[in-house]
Amino acid sequence: MSSTEYSTDTINDLTPEPVGARRVVVLISGSGSNLQALIDAQQHDRLGGEIVAVISNEPDAYGLKRAHEAGIEAVALPHREYDSRDAYDGALIKVIERHEPDLIVLAGFMRILTPRFVQRFLGRMLNIHPSLLPAYQGLNTHARALADGVAQHGCSVHFVTEELDGGPVVLQAELAVTADDSVETLKEKVHAREHLIFPIAVHWFLEGRMQYTAEGARMDGHLLPPHGMRLSHADAAEELDEEANDT
Repeated sequence: MSSTEYSTDTINDLTPEPVGARRVVVLISGSGSNLQALIDAQQHDRLGGEIVAVISNEPDAYGLKRAHEAGIEAVALPHREYDSRDAYDGALIKVIERHEPDLIVLAGFMRILTPRFVQRFLGRMLNIHPSLLPAYQGLNTHARALADGVAQHGCSVHFVTEELDGGPVVLQAELAVTADDSVETLKEKVHAREHLIFPIAVHWFLEGRMQYTAEGARMDGHLLPPHGMRLSHADAAEELDEEANDT
């Protein structure tokens, strides 16, 4: 997919959402399967707001095509065109702020954010991570879980802070690891759980039920435990209508 089909870092003909609509900007780097889950939730009035822009640091990311087909502003902002991480994040801040978002969602955005960026949007950024945080921060989560022989794996939605994958967790979904699981099967099962819980967490934030505080994440005014709320393997499997032999 050519980057010429999408906007560059100059936003043209931006159409404001109706007054009162909660505005979401999604950052991606790749295929955008979690973005698609958010788009699907929005189309069924289950997101609690409107995705007003999708921004990718990779100009050929398939997620930009998903956004374009959904009628969402698709913005390519290639990081390789900037001399430093700080210069790129400065440009990214400007693009984001033109859309005046209430929430910024990192849906497979493969960039380590600078402190400047994080502080600008602290408390208004959610990320999805393929492990039961605080376990397996960083990359290669499925391979590391298998190597350790864990019985449970899963995914987490958390607020973004300066600590990589270290912000307050709001929602997790468990997965029971079987003897037959491989990196690929874990990836597929974890993706399904990501697509299940990410729109829920975004909806809670946009409804005002979930907030970031200095003490941690709060839900309906109550401080959440370090792992946030957790959907069990059985409950997640039931929601996903997984085969009985996978549960």
